[in-house]
Amino acid sequence: MDWMVGIRRKIHEHPKLGYEEFKTSKLIRSELDLMGIPYKYPVAVTGVIGYIGTPFVALRAYMDSFPMEWEHKSKVPGKMHACGHDSHVAMLLGAAKMLQEHQNDLQVVSVAKFQGGGVFNVIPDSVTIGGTFRAFSKESFVQLKHRIEEVITKQTSVQRCTAKVTFDEKYTYPVVFNDKELHEHFRQVAGEMVGVQNVAEARVLMGAEDFAFYSEAIPGLFFFLGIKDETQGPFHSGHSPHYRVNEDVFPYGAALHASLAITYLVENTPKRIPSPEGSSHDEL
Repeated sequence: MDWMVGIRRKIHEHPKLGYEEFKTSKLIRSELDLMGIPYKYPVAVTGVIGYIGTPFVALRAYMDSFPMEWEHKSKVPGKMHACGHDSHVAMLLGAAKMLQEHQNDLQVVSVAKFQGGGVFNVIPDSVTIGGTFRAFSKESFVQLKHRIEEVITKQTSVQRCTAKVTFDEKYTYPVVFNDKELHEHFRQVAGEMVGVQNVAEARVLMGAEDFAFYSEAIPGLFFFLGIKDETQGPFHSGHSPHYRVNEDVFPYGAALHASLAITYLVENTPKRIPSPEGSSHDEL
């Protein structure tokens, strides 16, 4: 709260008209830098666009002031924030901070099925609703599952109806977690092979993955191999009918997998102590 108030007051004291808000823009960019949020600048001279994840919803705030003067806190003669634009910026930066700090705790519920009666002019006596839900941690997943059941049953009770919630456990996937030590192992091996500048942290995804069952049982690591080549035309993601594999990266993929396995074994296999000459193991 105090942080947002402080930002608002800084902007309020130094109002600028449209296309003159260079100091305001600099303040916004400095705050985004502290949050670790990437951004595009300049946009329309002084504008800034920050990016948190994808897909995204666009949120906009004004930065400009009015060409008028009043006995208030403005330190710029003939200009003042008289329409709350300074507040807009402060609140939007607050929203950005919240989203950035909790982007790995997000939950998604998708209602993709809604079936009622069979004719258009008769109110059905029952409705079937179906969908999926996703989360980035096991704790968040369990909490969301509980809330789905709680909200549905209590809302129907308010309407003097009843509801039955059924979860299809067959299609419940755990969350994919990369083991911390394996993550460091990967960064070292991949960095030596392709250069540390070509090893980037991937953004978290909501997709379900069979590999989660492995990483739930034993330490695991899931990584992506970049195949984008702008000389081959537009890049389309997996599951798209236009997806095309860049076969030129096959040697990198093969070598990387082999190196990850070999170096791990070399670094983690205990050294064997040679047996004294002529000794043998007892047979059971």
